[in-house]
Amino acid sequence: MVGVVFLLPLIFVLCLLSGLVSVFLFLVPAYLFVKLEPKNLPDGNMGWPIIGETLGFLKPHKSNTLGDFLQDHCSRYGRIFKSHLFGHPTIVSCDHDLNMFILQNEERLFQCSYPKSIHGVLGNLSLLCVVGDLHKRLRSYALNFTNTCKSKVEYINDVDKLTISLMESWKNKKEVIFCEEVKKFTFNFIVKQIISMDAEEAEATTILEDFHTFMKGVVSLPLYIPGTAYAKAVKARLRIYSTIKAIIRERTEGHGIKKGDYLDALLSNSSSSDEEKVSIVLDLLLGGYETTSTLIALIVYFLSHSPHALQMLKEEHQATRKRKQEEALNWEDYKQMEFTQNVVINEALRCGNVVKFVHRKALKDVNFKGFLIPSGWKVLPIFAAAHLDPSIHENATEFNPWRWNSQVKVKNYAPFSGGLRLCPGAEIGKIETAIFLHHLVLNFRWRIQGVDYPLSKPYVEFLRGLQIELEPLEMN
Repeated sequence: MVGVVFLLPLIFVLCLLSGLVSVFLFLVPAYLFVKLEPKNLPDGNMGWPIIGETLGFLKPHKSNTLGDFLQDHCSRYGRIFKSHLFGHPTIVSCDHDLNMFILQNEERLFQCSYPKSIHGVLGNLSLLCVVGDLHKRLRSYALNFTNTCKSKVEYINDVDKLTISLMESWKNKKEVIFCEEVKKFTFNFIVKQIISMDAEEAEATTILEDFHTFMKGVVSLPLYIPGTAYAKAVKARLRIYSTIKAIIRERTEGHGIKKGDYLDALLSNSSSSDEEKVSIVLDLLLGGYETTSTLIALIVYFLSHSPHALQMLKEEHQATRKRKQEEALNWEDYKQMEFTQNVVINEALRCGNVVKFVHRKALKDVNFKGFLIPSGWKVLPIFAAAHLDPSIHENATEFNPWRWNSQVKVKNYAPFSGGLRLCPGAEIGKIETAIFLHHLVLNFRWRIQGVDYPLSKPYVEFLRGLQIELEPLEMN
């Protein structure tokens, strides 16, 4: 014990020296970096050593606003500016022309480049992380899933039945936490389509809980320390991965019965490895559950504050019900939901910003509008910037479906990214949303309890889970 006490001053001195050396090693390169910056860079601020301006950039804010960080930087430096984000010198683009230029030049001038922490949570074979020919090949499997769903006569019927079942469970409830309910709905549907797993199965409940944990860690500080959101997310993904891998092993070894789901189709393709197949299934489960549930929640939120839009939506679906009588919905019905698809859904995506930005890297020096984007620098196209630009959209932060009467606005709209990385499941998400809204507006009126709104964190999450009060409607 005495020896330990004697060593304490020495340990303190060593720690102090180590800290000073660390600061020196970080500050000197940062100083030299500033001095050696290329010419013609956009204006901006590189922020603190190491962390740069990352914390300010990720500060939560209402998803129908750009947030203080981007508003402040755009007013100071313009819509294209430099910063230091996620550990790298970065060009931030709130310029729609540059954003489209980046997306259209994927794999030529720019390449997908997410932080290593994202790789740690999603896995190195995730569609969000892979590049080049591997991305092209894995994305084709996701497109096959979309095309398979759209080609199945029973697909719409499956969505229809699951929605009706959910609405039936609400009949005796006065209020629900909507985000929880709609996530169960989208998850139960996608897990059934891909791996034929029923919602009542214990494994399905476990996977859903793990996905909740998983999402909390996606944009958390990448500290793999027991108890942190990041560590929990990595472990949750490993559990989901193990479950999916066991299901694949069971089917490939001949013990599983063919079920006619997407996994059967995927397993029939011998060109992909087992690891790739597991990763594809994980991507489809995550994308099909998280983004669609967020979109539906945003629409319910915005409609709660827009009674005129809600009334027009209701009239469109009343006309569908009158035409169909007791028959189930089909593809033709979906195609005729023009106000739902082209107005309400589009405006919710524009105003709510499910995907606020993406990560890219310059593969070579790029000159754009007189600015240099140096080779190796990260680039962040901010899609929300064009969606919320008052010079493009009048009263841009307001939910106004009628602005979509002008087709000019569609050109300044990128809710599902674009180019080679356009979301392969975008149409599937819209179909589920439209059918869900059909049954919701015909069976219930609702009111939001307390103060709630969507937050960009940067993925969209509601402050209080969107608790709503329900009132069943009389059938006309």
